[in-house]
Amino acid sequence: MLILGIDPGFAIVGFGLVEAERGEQRLLRCGTITTPAGHPLPARLRQIADDMDTLLREFAPDAMAVEELFFNNNVTTGISVAQARGVLLLSAERAGVPIFEYSPSQVKQAVAGYGKAEKRQVMEMVRRLLHLRAAPRPDDAADAVAVALCHARSYTSRLSLLDSARPGSGRYAVRPR
Repeated sequence: MLILGIDPGFAIVGFGLVEAERGEQRLLRCGTITTPAGHPLPARLRQIADDMDTLLREFAPDAMAVEELFFNNNVTTGISVAQARGVLLLSAERAGVPIFEYSPSQVKQAVAGYGKAEKRQVMEMVRRLLHLRAAPRPDDAADAVAVALCHARSYTSRLSLLDSARPGSGRYAVRPR
């Protein structure tokens, strides 16, 4: 199963493509979508949508795992990120890719075993779980890989449901959210 992990952002969107098979995970690709500062909001959202559409076509993931937003103090930034997140969800929905959403603490729990783990602990576990020499870079891409791993580790038993829900399987469709 191919899982596209997404760390939503406005200036930078992290993505990580992880293959999950029989309890093993392998990183296939990771990177970022960036938008230029100073460009109008609609143009930046359009770029995020266009780039996400390209990734979805190129990777053809079986599922997309997205981190839920966590608002700290800067509500203005949070609103922009929320708008970008909406564009990302819309792209996946239009592509017919099932969407799974996880809170930051769920990602930390699934990857590091502790819901309040520090970023460096999560990145070290990403490195270890995927047998990498170093954690993925930049941080936004590494966070997206952690989200994909969260889905692979948290929903292994549900992944077979997605396969049985494919068109032509003769079963009812499962539409996780």
